Amino acid sequence: MQNSSFNWQVVAASVIGTSHEKRSQPCQDAHCWRLLPNGVLAAAVADGAGSAALAEIGAKIAVEAVVETICQQQERLPQNDDEWQVFLTASLQVARAQVEAEAAVREVAARDLACTLIAVVATPELIAVAQIGDGAAVAGDSVGNAIALTVPPCGEYINETVFLISPNAIETAQFQVLREKLRHLAVFSDGLQMLALKIPEGTPHGPFFAPLFRFSGEWKEEEDAKQQLESFLRSPRVSERTDDDLTLLLATFSN
Repeated sequence: MQNSSFNWQVVAASVIGTSHEKRSQPCQDAHCWRLLPNGVLAAAVADGAGSAALAEIGAKIAVEAVVETICQQQERLPQNDDEWQVFLTASLQVARAQVEAEAAVREVAARDLACTLIAVVATPELIAVAQIGDGAAVAGDSVGNAIALTVPPCGEYINETVFLISPNAIETAQFQVLREKLRHLAVFSDGLQMLALKIPEGTPHGPFFAPLFRFSGEWKEEEDAKQQLESFLRSPRVSERTDDDLTLLLATFSN
């Protein structure tokens, strides 16, 4: 960060699910984040489709593309909510185009790189989110209350979701702009939904987030914090409730 008067402290991890380990599959989740001048955080989380042969590649391309696109436009961040939707839509379109381009290079169908995508821009004054598919973004205020920014879509069938390459995915994406000075942010893939959210309403489960928000604001060394986060995601408390790949990005704002 160029300005030391405010900062986002960020730690994130993606770990392979036990079901993927048993089948010798790679982790199909991905995350990416960058801190920009003037207190701006650009972040993304993606979950590759379990049925897609190259899902982990699509997820990695999607998160890197959307974060890079946001960073390239950092000098022209929107002023109102409608402009934020246009801004984030353009970032999703770039991510989709890059996934489709990679599919063309590999001479495979775009569905082979299918993934969900959550893109976040957080500033000292607001958090703007775009989401395609499941997973969710949750904010936390200064006293630790968890606030839903997005809600996983509830399809007719379990594990049914929309992917970045799905028809009308961008046109039907969730968008949210919350104009508050929020202290905490959590973005996670669908592997954590059953622990982190009250289903089907999708509201945050406070006891899940309270210790994570405390941890997010207290760690000192990033590598150590990442190892602790990975250990949490692999712990029996989590692995006994889900066998899916897991991604969790935590950010705390300080000034």
